[in-house]
Amino acid sequence: MNATIHTLPVPTSVRARVPITLTRAAGRRAELVTFHDLPDGEEHLACLVPAAPGDRAPLVRLHSECLTGDVLGSERCDCGPQLDEAMRLIAAEGGAVLYLRQEGRGIGLYNKLDTYVLQEHVDTFTANRMIGRGDDERDYTAAAAMLRALGLTRIRLLTNNPDKVRELRAHGIEVAEVVPTGTHLTAENARYLAAKAELGGHTLALLQEAAV
Repeated sequence: MNATIHTLPVPTSVRARVPITLTRAAGRRAELVTFHDLPDGEEHLACLVPAAPGDRAPLVRLHSECLTGDVLGSERCDCGPQLDEAMRLIAAEGGAVLYLRQEGRGIGLYNKLDTYVLQEHVDTFTANRMIGRGDDERDYTAAAAMLRALGLTRIRLLTNNPDKVRELRAHGIEVAEVVPTGTHLTAENARYLAAKAELGGHTLALLQEAAV
């Protein structure tokens, strides 16, 4: 009788550490870290700023790639301001920003832009479903693997998204504290943020009307 052989998945490991000075982190020296054997095969990146020694868990932000917000400064979402906020906080006290290649909550850039057309009439989650995609297709298995490879198994998580907290804890990462991000409200993203709060369960303290 042939025995069944169960092979364990290859653990994620650090591939390269690249020293860099980051203007978006107040000119702080940092490391960009790449990885071998990420579970989803994507090219995710970690940006590390050394933290002062102490018992406090390091601050970590899981930031999903958003070309329109992060690079072009679009005000249709709050991604660019969230990234800037995370970099400022990491620069001030150390920690890590994990930049995850999960454009459009996991549906990709072109699909995201297709939903932008629909969002003139419906919310962001309904728009995703109208093109045959899920409300949120992101998975944080790779993020947990990156944190383990970096030795960051006890963290403070900068987020308003309860899914990130639940998934990291399910993958064995101790989230010692949840640090909320700011509410980066504009006239253009007010409906988007309201949908994230009301339908996505994000803990956003929304104002009654958009900033102008």
